[in-house]
Amino acid sequence: MRVVSLLPAATEIVAALGALGRLVGVSHECDFPPEVRSLPRVTRTRVDPAMPSGAIDRAMADAKRTGVSPVEVDINLVAHLRPDVLIGQSVCDVCAVGEGELARLVTTLMPTPWVVTLHAHTLDEVFLDIRKVGEALELRDEAEELEAGLRYRLRRVAARGQGSTKVPRVLVLEWLDPPYVAGHWVPELVALAGGQDVGSTPGERSRPRPWDELTALAPDLVVVALCGFDVPRAQAELAAVTDPQARALLEQHRVEFLDGNAYTSRPGPRLVDSAEILTRLILG
Repeated sequence: MRVVSLLPAATEIVAALGALGRLVGVSHECDFPPEVRSLPRVTRTRVDPAMPSGAIDRAMADAKRTGVSPVEVDINLVAHLRPDVLIGQSVCDVCAVGEGELARLVTTLMPTPWVVTLHAHTLDEVFLDIRKVGEALELRDEAEELEAGLRYRLRRVAARGQGSTKVPRVLVLEWLDPPYVAGHWVPELVALAGGQDVGSTPGERSRPRPWDELTALAPDLVVVALCGFDVPRAQAELAAVTDPQARALLEQHRVEFLDGNAYTSRPGPRLVDSAEILTRLILG
Protein backbone atom coordinates (compact mmCIF):
# COMPACT_ATOMS: atom_id res chain seq x y z
CA MET A 1 0.00 0.00 0.00
CA ARG A 2 1.37 3.41 -1.05
CA VAL A 3 0.48 6.46 1.06
CA VAL A 4 0.94 10.16 0.35
CA SER A 5 0.47 12.53 3.28
CA LEU A 6 -0.32 16.19 2.70
CA LEU A 7 0.18 17.34 6.29
CA PRO A 8 2.50 16.67 9.23
CA ALA A 9 -0.20 15.35 11.59
CA ALA A 10 -1.16 12.66 9.10
CA THR A 11 2.47 11.67 8.63
CA GLU A 12 2.90 11.34 12.38
CA ILE A 13 -0.26 9.25 12.69
CA VAL A 14 0.90 6.89 9.94
CA ALA A 15 4.27 6.53 11.66
CA ALA A 16 2.67 5.93 15.06
CA LEU A 17 0.62 3.13 13.50
CA GLY A 18 3.86 1.43 12.47
CA ALA A 19 3.32 2.11 8.77
CA LEU A 20 6.23 4.44 8.10
CA GLY A 21 7.39 2.18 5.26
CA ARG A 22 4.15 2.77 3.36
CA LEU A 23 4.75 6.50 3.00
CA VAL A 24 5.98 7.40 -0.49
CA GLY A 25 5.45 11.17 -0.34
CA VAL A 26 4.91 13.88 2.27
CA SER A 27 4.32 17.61 2.54
CA HIS A 28 7.05 20.24 2.71
CA GLU A 29 6.37 20.65 6.44
CA CYS A 30 6.64 16.98 7.42
CA ASP A 31 9.72 16.59 9.61
CA PHE A 32 8.80 13.97 12.22
CA PRO A 33 9.80 11.29 12.72
CA PRO A 34 13.21 12.20 11.23
CA GLU A 35 13.05 9.31 8.74
CA VAL A 36 10.40 11.13 6.66
CA ARG A 37 12.77 13.97 5.82
CA SER A 38 14.26 11.92 2.99
CA LEU A 39 10.90 11.26 1.30
CA PRO A 40 9.73 13.16 -1.81
CA ARG A 41 8.05 16.49 -1.00
CA VAL A 42 4.77 16.84 -2.85
CA THR A 43 3.97 20.39 -1.69
CA ARG A 44 5.77 23.70 -1.41
CA THR A 45 4.86 27.01 0.19
CA ARG A 46 4.40 30.25 -1.72
CA VAL A 47 5.08 32.23 1.47
CA ASP A 48 8.61 32.66 2.79
CA PRO A 49 8.53 31.27 6.36
CA ALA A 50 11.61 33.32 7.25
CA MET A 51 9.60 36.55 7.03
CA PRO A 52 8.48 38.23 10.28
CA SER A 53 5.13 36.97 11.56
CA GLY A 54 3.38 40.23 10.65
CA ALA A 55 4.52 39.91 7.03
CA ILE A 56 3.45 36.25 6.97
CA ASP A 57 0.00 37.20 8.25
CA ARG A 58 -0.38 39.84 5.54
CA ALA A 59 0.76 37.38 2.86
CA MET A 60 -1.80 34.84 4.06
CA ALA A 61 -4.53 37.49 4.01
CA ASP A 62 -3.56 38.42 0.45
CA ALA A 63 -3.70 34.76 -0.58
CA LYS A 64 -7.17 34.40 0.90
CA ARG A 65 -8.37 37.59 -0.80
CA THR A 66 -7.05 36.56 -4.22
CA GLY A 67 -8.05 32.91 -3.91
CA VAL A 68 -4.49 31.70 -4.49
CA SER A 69 -3.58 28.92 -2.07
CA PRO A 70 -0.40 29.60 -0.08
CA VAL A 71 0.47 25.92 -0.52
CA GLU A 72 1.21 24.53 -3.99
CA VAL A 73 0.84 20.84 -4.82
CA ASP A 74 3.20 19.13 -7.25
CA ILE A 75 0.44 17.28 -9.11
CA ASN A 76 2.83 15.52 -11.47
CA LEU A 77 4.88 14.16 -8.58
CA VAL A 78 1.79 12.91 -6.74
CA ALA A 79 0.64 11.17 -9.92
CA HIS A 80 4.09 9.63 -10.36
CA LEU A 81 4.00 8.28 -6.80
CA ARG A 82 0.72 6.44 -7.54
CA PRO A 83 -0.77 6.62 -4.03
CA ASP A 84 -3.37 4.09 -2.92
CA VAL A 85 -4.22 6.37 0.00
CA LEU A 86 -4.06 10.17 0.02
CA ILE A 87 -4.40 11.93 3.38
CA GLY A 88 -5.44 15.59 3.55
CA GLN A 89 -7.33 17.92 5.87
CA SER A 90 -10.17 20.43 6.04
CA VAL A 91 -9.26 22.34 9.20
CA CYS A 92 -7.00 25.11 7.87
CA ASP A 93 -6.18 26.40 4.38
CA VAL A 94 -3.19 28.40 5.63
CA CYS A 95 -0.60 25.81 6.63
CA ALA A 96 -1.61 22.84 4.48
CA VAL A 97 -3.47 21.86 1.33
CA GLY A 98 -7.11 22.89 1.76
CA GLU A 99 -10.20 20.83 1.07
CA GLY A 100 -10.89 22.47 -2.30
CA GLU A 101 -7.34 21.97 -3.51
CA LEU A 102 -7.48 18.36 -2.33
CA ALA A 103 -10.66 17.72 -4.31
CA ARG A 104 -9.09 19.17 -7.46
CA LEU A 105 -5.99 17.04 -6.97
CA VAL A 106 -7.99 13.83 -6.69
CA THR A 107 -9.71 14.44 -10.04
CA THR A 108 -6.31 14.32 -11.77
CA LEU A 109 -5.24 10.96 -10.34
CA MET A 110 -5.84 7.62 -12.00
CA PRO A 111 -6.60 5.28 -10.44
CA THR A 112 -8.40 7.33 -7.81
CA PRO A 113 -6.84 6.85 -4.37
CA TRP A 114 -8.73 6.37 -1.12
CA VAL A 115 -8.93 9.91 0.27
CA VAL A 116 -8.83 10.39 4.04
CA THR A 117 -9.72 13.91 5.20
CA LEU A 118 -8.72 14.84 8.74
CA HIS A 119 -11.07 17.30 10.41
CA ALA A 120 -10.21 17.43 14.10
CA HIS A 121 -10.98 20.44 16.30
CA THR A 122 -11.09 18.56 19.63
CA LEU A 123 -9.15 15.71 21.20
CA ASP A 124 -11.98 13.23 20.63
CA GLU A 125 -11.95 14.20 16.95
CA VAL A 126 -8.18 13.64 16.84
CA PHE A 127 -8.78 10.08 18.03
CA LEU A 128 -11.52 9.71 15.43
CA ASP A 129 -9.03 10.78 12.75
CA ILE A 130 -6.52 8.22 14.02
CA ARG A 131 -9.17 5.53 13.60
CA LYS A 132 -9.98 6.83 10.10
CA VAL A 133 -6.35 6.54 9.06
CA GLY A 134 -6.15 3.09 10.65
CA GLU A 135 -9.16 1.96 8.65
CA ALA A 136 -7.74 3.26 5.37
CA LEU A 137 -4.42 1.52 6.03
CA GLU A 138 -6.15 -1.67 7.20
CA LEU A 139 -4.60 -1.19 10.63
CA ARG A 140 -7.73 -0.99 12.76
CA ASP A 141 -6.28 -2.97 15.68
CA GLU A 142 -3.13 -0.85 15.67
CA ALA A 143 -5.25 2.33 15.68
CA GLU A 144 -7.27 1.09 18.65
CA GLU A 145 -4.08 0.19 20.51
CA LEU A 146 -2.54 3.58 19.73
CA GLU A 147 -5.65 5.40 20.93
CA ALA A 148 -5.78 3.36 24.13
CA GLY A 149 -2.17 4.18 24.93
CA LEU A 150 -2.62 7.89 24.26
CA ARG A 151 -5.80 8.07 26.34
CA TYR A 152 -4.03 6.31 29.21
CA ARG A 153 -1.32 8.97 29.19
CA LEU A 154 -3.97 11.71 29.14
CA ARG A 155 -5.67 10.16 32.17
CA ARG A 156 -2.36 10.31 34.01
CA VAL A 157 -2.00 13.97 33.08
CA ALA A 158 -5.55 14.68 34.27
CA ALA A 159 -4.95 12.87 37.56
CA ARG A 160 -2.01 15.12 38.32
CA GLY A 161 -3.94 18.22 37.29
CA GLN A 162 -6.89 17.34 39.50
CA GLY A 163 -4.56 16.93 42.45
CA SER A 164 -3.68 20.63 42.44
CA THR A 165 -5.54 22.98 44.80
CA LYS A 166 -5.03 26.01 42.56
CA VAL A 167 -6.20 26.33 38.96
CA PRO A 168 -3.91 28.84 37.23
CA ARG A 169 -5.34 31.10 34.53
CA VAL A 170 -3.50 30.26 31.33
CA LEU A 171 -3.33 32.20 28.07
CA VAL A 172 -1.89 30.35 25.07
CA LEU A 173 -0.78 32.51 22.16
CA GLU A 174 -0.60 30.93 18.70
CA TRP A 175 0.62 34.05 16.90
CA LEU A 176 2.01 37.43 17.96
CA ASP A 177 1.56 39.81 15.03
CA PRO A 178 -1.38 40.11 15.18
CA PRO A 179 -2.01 38.25 18.44
CA TYR A 180 -3.99 35.01 18.06
CA VAL A 181 -5.25 32.86 20.92
CA ALA A 182 -4.82 29.13 20.41
CA GLY A 183 -8.08 27.26 19.96
CA HIS A 184 -9.20 23.83 18.76
CA TRP A 185 -7.79 21.17 21.13
CA VAL A 186 -5.50 23.50 23.11
CA PRO A 187 -8.06 24.53 25.79
CA GLU A 188 -8.65 20.83 26.51
CA LEU A 189 -4.92 20.25 26.89
CA VAL A 190 -4.68 23.16 29.31
CA ALA A 191 -7.61 21.86 31.37
CA LEU A 192 -6.16 18.36 31.53
CA ALA A 193 -2.84 19.84 32.65
CA GLY A 194 -4.50 21.58 35.59
CA GLY A 195 -5.08 25.06 34.19
CA GLN A 196 -7.96 27.21 32.97
CA ASP A 197 -7.63 28.47 29.41
CA VAL A 198 -8.86 32.07 29.57
CA GLY A 199 -8.39 32.84 25.89
CA SER A 200 -10.47 30.22 24.12
CA THR A 201 -12.90 27.33 24.54
CA PRO A 202 -12.57 23.70 23.36
CA GLY A 203 -13.22 23.25 19.66
CA GLU A 204 -13.23 26.98 18.92
CA ARG A 205 -11.01 28.07 16.06
CA SER A 206 -7.87 30.01 16.82
CA ARG A 207 -8.66 33.68 16.37
CA PRO A 208 -7.17 37.16 16.67
CA ARG A 209 -7.79 39.16 19.83
CA PRO A 210 -6.37 42.63 20.55
CA TRP A 211 -3.75 43.11 23.23
CA ASP A 212 -6.08 45.11 25.49
CA GLU A 213 -8.53 42.19 25.58
CA LEU A 214 -5.73 39.77 26.37
CA THR A 215 -4.49 42.00 29.18
CA ALA A 216 -8.00 42.12 30.67
CA LEU A 217 -7.99 38.31 30.88
CA ALA A 218 -5.46 38.60 33.74
CA PRO A 219 -3.58 35.36 33.10
CA ASP A 220 -1.27 33.82 35.67
CA LEU A 221 0.74 32.23 32.88
CA VAL A 222 1.24 33.11 29.21
CA VAL A 223 2.34 30.21 27.02
CA VAL A 224 3.85 31.26 23.69
CA ALA A 225 3.31 28.33 21.29
CA LEU A 226 3.43 29.82 17.82
CA CYS A 227 1.94 27.93 14.90
CA GLY A 228 4.71 26.43 12.79
CA PHE A 229 7.54 27.91 14.89
CA ASP A 230 9.96 26.23 17.28
CA VAL A 231 11.02 27.81 20.58
CA PRO A 232 14.03 29.83 19.29
CA ARG A 233 11.90 31.32 16.52
CA ALA A 234 9.10 32.11 19.00
CA GLN A 235 11.59 33.81 21.31
CA ALA A 236 12.85 35.94 18.42
CA GLU A 237 9.29 36.88 17.45
CA LEU A 238 8.49 37.85 21.03
CA ALA A 239 11.60 40.01 21.26
CA ALA A 240 10.42 41.89 18.16
CA VAL A 241 7.03 42.83 19.67
CA THR A 242 6.92 46.58 20.32
CA ASP A 243 3.24 47.22 21.14
CA PRO A 244 3.19 48.87 24.62
CA GLN A 245 0.19 46.85 25.81
CA ALA A 246 1.82 43.66 24.59
CA ARG A 247 5.08 44.48 26.34
CA ALA A 248 3.22 45.22 29.58
CA LEU A 249 1.31 41.93 29.41
CA LEU A 250 4.37 39.87 28.62
CA GLU A 251 6.64 41.58 31.14
CA GLN A 252 4.19 41.54 34.06
CA HIS A 253 3.24 37.87 33.83
CA ARG A 254 5.15 34.61 33.77
CA VAL A 255 5.89 33.62 30.18
CA GLU A 256 6.81 30.12 29.05
CA PHE A 257 7.58 28.82 25.57
CA LEU A 258 6.36 25.65 23.90
CA ASP A 259 7.38 24.35 20.48
CA GLY A 260 4.14 25.08 18.65
CA ASN A 261 5.36 23.47 15.46
CA ALA A 262 5.88 20.12 17.19
CA TYR A 263 3.36 20.05 20.00
CA THR A 264 0.28 22.25 19.52
CA SER A 265 -0.22 22.87 15.79
CA ARG A 266 -0.46 19.23 14.70
CA PRO A 267 -3.59 17.23 15.60
CA GLY A 268 -1.84 13.92 16.08
CA PRO A 269 -0.19 11.72 18.72
CA ARG A 270 2.21 14.39 19.98
CA LEU A 271 -0.67 16.43 21.40
CA VAL A 272 -0.34 14.06 24.35
CA ASP A 273 3.30 15.10 24.70
CA SER A 274 2.00 18.67 24.72
CA ALA A 275 -0.36 17.89 27.61
CA GLU A 276 2.52 16.40 29.58
CA ILE A 277 4.72 19.43 28.92
CA LEU A 278 1.91 21.84 29.82
CA THR A 279 1.49 20.05 33.14
CA ARG A 280 5.10 20.86 34.01
CA LEU A 281 4.71 24.47 32.85
CA ILE A 282 1.43 25.04 34.70
CA LEU A 283 1.96 23.09 37.91
CA GLY A 284 5.74 23.12 38.11
